[in-house]
Amino acid sequence: MTAPALDLTADVLTLTRALVDVPSVSGTEEPLADLVEAALRALGGLEVVRIGNNVLARTDLGRDTRVVLAGHLDTVPIADNVPSRLETVDGEERLYGCGTSDMKAGDALMLRVAGLLGTPDAAPARDLTFVFYDNEEVEAVKNGLGQVARELRGWLYGDLAILLEPTDGDVEGGCQGTMRVVLTVPGERAHSARSWLGRNAIHGASSILAVLDAYEAREVEIDGLQFREGLNAVRIEGGVAGNVVPDECRVTVNFRFAPDRDEDAAEAHVRAVFADALAAGANLEVTDMSGGALPGLAEPAAADFVAAVGRPARAKLGWTDVARFAAFGIPAVNYGPGDPNQAHQRGEHVRVDRLQPAEDALVAYLTAPTSTGETA
Repeated sequence: MTAPALDLTADVLTLTRALVDVPSVSGTEEPLADLVEAALRALGGLEVVRIGNNVLARTDLGRDTRVVLAGHLDTVPIADNVPSRLETVDGEERLYGCGTSDMKAGDALMLRVAGLLGTPDAAPARDLTFVFYDNEEVEAVKNGLGQVARELRGWLYGDLAILLEPTDGDVEGGCQGTMRVVLTVPGERAHSARSWLGRNAIHGASSILAVLDAYEAREVEIDGLQFREGLNAVRIEGGVAGNVVPDECRVTVNFRFAPDRDEDAAEAHVRAVFADALAAGANLEVTDMSGGALPGLAEPAAADFVAAVGRPARAKLGWTDVARFAAFGIPAVNYGPGDPNQAHQRGEHVRVDRLQPAEDALVAYLTAPTSTGETA
């Protein structure tokens, strides 16, 4: 069945339900992108373009500042949690469903803002750009925001970018970088009944695990926000058969690093941590790397937004697409009504009482006079 058109005059809860009830697992976003595109075009006050299943819209009012609002349309695979349902648990009204928190509540908030401020007679204090993109929940090479950056980069420029990722209504500044490496420990095969003739690679990996177990994560304050790093084994592979001493063991390690380190510094740190293992013959291969993003909260546009939300900002402990904006020199923050702890769970939900306050704070910021420090 064809889903009904999106009504951008509806409240955030109604819009969230409508979005959740259109399945959009990564790679299948086209039906939802069609609905979003049609709803934005119908407003009449926005320039709208589409590439693939990425839908972009913007005002052109000649304002001194521009704010970019961005959110991904895709979800992780459905776990018997579509369509959405409303329930009250311990006196708390919740909307359950795949993507409610990550991040269709945030997308609904973007659409609600577009409905309020994207009509011909609206007068926001800042020009606005809306970016709805696909394939965020899968490998980075498929990420729709990356496609936008390659083909329509000018659409991503602004004085502030707000990603409507789940933050439970707080402002989360910047994000950590993430790096994965595989440490390969060599050994020598032998029959397990005559193990002294070989060298057990799994046993040889014990020194790597000991280093990880003793590792003390660095904490650093940036723009008044406390970032904590983490270095953890996330996978270990080894073994040939039940009667063979293994000649190779691979330990995959994930390093979450504070945004004051760049990618080269992150790799140098990891190599220093495992210097003894490398000297003993282990090999280290970097298999994935994404740099972090500085909070940029000292920028006037970001400071004004934090003030409009009225809640203390905190560090984003994780990687998000704010890093793409930071790479362009654009201050970027995470802000959304969803709870990050609910992301990807079978029982994923969003608290209904988080929705309207998030809309009120965002609209108040976008319609308030700009500070004298903001420049285009």
